[in-house]
Amino acid sequence: MSINRFEQRARRARKTRAVIARGTRVRLTVHRSARHIYAQIFTPRGERVLVQASTLDKELRDATTGVNKTAAASAVGQVLAARALAQGITAVAFDRSGFRYHGRVRALAEAARTAGLQF
Repeated sequence: MSINRFEQRARRARKTRAVIARGTRVRLTVHRSARHIYAQIFTPRGERVLVQASTLDKELRDATTGVNKTAAASAVGQVLAARALAQGITAVAFDRSGFRYHGRVRALAEAARTAGLQF
């Protein structure tokens, strides 16, 4: 029996999270939908969200209208890194939630790195 693409992505996400859970760093998780991208930083065990940013935030909603999705993801990465640095978070483990490190996910990660997050 073949596995559909959603189950494949969930399987990849579980593998990544199992590796990240062995560490002590906070986890930067990315989720993308067809229209928006969401990023959250969780505690090491995943109990609580420490910082979040998405294309639906008030400050990003106006800045990302009329902009392509990759540029919007880059803006989300910059805002997330700024919020994390303000709370004293400098190093994170990157959890791409089973998505390929390509396009919007890559743009968000590179923007967060250039803004000061280490992963």
